[in-house]
Amino acid sequence: MTEPAIALFSTLLLVGLLWFERREKRWLALPTKTLASSLFIVAALVQSGPPEGYFLPLILGLVLCLGGDVCLALPGKRFFLAGLVSFLLGHVLYLIAFFRLSSPGAWTLYSAIPCALLSTAVFMYLRPRLGNMLLPVLAYVLVITLMVVGAFTVMGDESYALRGRLTVVAGASLFYLSDLFVARDRFIMREFTNRLVGLPLYYAGQFLLAFSAGLLALRT
Repeated sequence: MTEPAIALFSTLLLVGLLWFERREKRWLALPTKTLASSLFIVAALVQSGPPEGYFLPLILGLVLCLGGDVCLALPGKRFFLAGLVSFLLGHVLYLIAFFRLSSPGAWTLYSAIPCALLSTAVFMYLRPRLGNMLLPVLAYVLVITLMVVGAFTVMGDESYALRGRLTVVAGASLFYLSDLFVARDRFIMREFTNRLVGLPLYYAGQFLLAFSAGLLALRT
């Protein structure tokens, strides 16, 4: 399956998923979401020449995110917590992938400060509503923040192609933004708007990270 075909098929699945979510047809939303998320793994697998040390943690991270998607599509707090843990571990693997590519530098510092400030503000806003989910959410916020900083660390490494570095940063940032809508849906106000905005951000971020495996070719 070529990359354009993957992009087209995933877009159609996303439209279907949003329709099923809007109609609250969970029995159709779950298989649609599972298939759509499986495609970002396929997208990574068809990339050629991924940097050494980057590909394996990236693939494992995508697989864990697929597991998180399945859990979040199921009702109940237990599945939400399982999805949170699965995504947290996925972010840890993305973080490993990014720092296997590049060592901390100026971009790490410059991105860490605004990312930390934003994440602190988000967490403090959510905190009164978290209850016994406070520690899991705190751990998740910390890890996803570090993941975004890791992506900006890659951005500062000019030994990799610019389009690949931009893809990594865009993918990680869109993933981060999508999680704000997951948090809003779970802890602030449950409404379709959260999925209407959050799901396209999420899938765009995941597919960009998947495609980055083939775009980070070392400069010669």
